[in-house]
Amino acid sequence: MNIDHLRILLTVVECGSFSTAALQLNISQSAVSRAIAALEDELGISLLTRGRFGAHPTLIGERVLGYAREILQAREHIEQEINQAKGLQGGRVRIASFRSAATHLLPPLIARFCERFPDIDVSLMEDDPTSIEQALREGRVDIGLVPLPRSSEEFETWEVARDEFVVLLPDSAQLIPDPLTWDELSTYSYILYNYAECTSAVRNHWAKWGQSPKVAYEVKEDSTIVSMVAQGLGAAILPRLAALPIPPGVQVRSLPDPLERIIGAATVANILHPPAVFAFLDVLRGSGLFAH
Repeated sequence: MNIDHLRILLTVVECGSFSTAALQLNISQSAVSRAIAALEDELGISLLTRGRFGAHPTLIGERVLGYAREILQAREHIEQEINQAKGLQGGRVRIASFRSAATHLLPPLIARFCERFPDIDVSLMEDDPTSIEQALREGRVDIGLVPLPRSSEEFETWEVARDEFVVLLPDSAQLIPDPLTWDELSTYSYILYNYAECTSAVRNHWAKWGQSPKVAYEVKEDSTIVSMVAQGLGAAILPRLAALPIPPGVQVRSLPDPLERIIGAATVANILHPPAVFAFLDVLRGSGLFAH
């Protein structure tokens, strides 16, 4: 019997509907329906009645709910015992990340981790990838979020997410195709990152076409680049997360040939990390206690 199916059953009954349960569990309504159907098929009996006024337990469903609560409570007790044995009742995790990943990827993951392990202190520092590597070497942080691959073999790395590069263009009265061709891209002047890894990736990608972008400005901050595009000072090619939030007056288009950056988690290799660090790696990878 799948414990997750029991948890979904309890949530549906508590919420009174499949759709509200899906929102609370942050999964699709079809996933909720499949879980209930699988549980009912396994048991060979209907556990819920469905109608205009929501979902309600049948008579046998009420009795099953009591046992389901006991099973889930027992699992929680087991996890607490295991966490205590692993040293997860305290400790700390120090994370460093570049801005866009820190802004858009990490907050919900940190919240999920802290909900599960409220006694573990989590700190977050923003910096550029090179500085993050140095902070890892010096032991000032435990986990770094950096673009992959890294040239150094002193780090262990895991892929966390992929981020598509997009073209940002000033608003225009004329229809702009999506995706753009390289010929169309070459008609714009560009605002580029100043000495950033993303700029090297864009230049190398463009070089495969046999040319290079016309550069109008080189700027350090991605938010400044987006603002300058909105003011009509040029176009830009940025990872989508770095471009968010995209203001009015900026159009987003795809590259002729897709380009992605891989966002990864890095730790120093061949050292013994505390249990809290491995637990946070689980939430980053969606594994262990945080498996979907």
